[in-house]
Amino acid sequence: MSVKNFIPQIWSARLLEHLDKAHVYANLVNRDYEGEIRNFGDTVKVNQIGDITIKDYTKGSDIEDPDDLDGPQQILTINQSKYFNFGIDDVDNAQTNPKLMNEAMSRTAYGMNDVTDSFIANLMAVEAGSTIGSDDSPIVPTAANAYDYLVDLGTALTEANVPLVGRWVVVPAWYHGLLLKDSRFVANGTDYNKAILEGGYVGVAAGFKIWVSNNVPNTSGTKYKIIAGTNAATSYAEQLTEVEGYRPEKSFKDAVKGLHIYGAKVFQKKCLACMTANKA
Repeated sequence: MSVKNFIPQIWSARLLEHLDKAHVYANLVNRDYEGEIRNFGDTVKVNQIGDITIKDYTKGSDIEDPDDLDGPQQILTINQSKYFNFGIDDVDNAQTNPKLMNEAMSRTAYGMNDVTDSFIANLMAVEAGSTIGSDDSPIVPTAANAYDYLVDLGTALTEANVPLVGRWVVVPAWYHGLLLKDSRFVANGTDYNKAILEGGYVGVAAGFKIWVSNNVPNTSGTKYKIIAGTNAATSYAEQLTEVEGYRPEKSFKDAVKGLHIYGAKVFQKKCLACMTANKA
């Protein structure tokens, strides 16, 4: 084995690929930004589209100059950093063995995803523009009304002038179980709702794409923060840096370590609605 044959670009690309598949909340965000992420503390610019004014037209008269679609640029700071560090028997073999490499990257991505998704989910819960229920008075849904509460979340978004297209909601497993007992949910989704699809997406109901995650914010199994919204609400950026192979001094193996830096910010609070709920 020779660590000098380690190719960091291969590992970084494969890890980011696995990480994207593992994400739930981090795939329900805006990732359109300008700038390059190199280090913790870097900033990127997030472009926002400005409002368009609809004006009266008078026949025979000139129209006004076009509106500028460029909204104000927002700054997103990369303020989170986590690392991974694992050993394998032979880096050279791992790079030429797709199964071994995929397994290593999958396990690393799964662990990293728990951290990043929880970070984004908690941020969304705090910043949501509309709320249903509260920590003092949480909703207690049942199989008879769990679907109805999704309708209420959709109504809250509509009243905030959030577009109907592209809406999603992330629920815990127990809430998904309640929905499966409601014929309205099963009838709407048919094949989508008969099996949990890859990445936590389980179907469509009440105007939402439904996602299931074990990272729904909660307090010791109570006060679950069920968040609904659109990708326009939150911006997120991430990068893997310093991915390298090395030979640990005190062991007979090769190791791979890397730094995952990221940041998120809610720029459009109105595009998020949060329901606080307890299990029955």
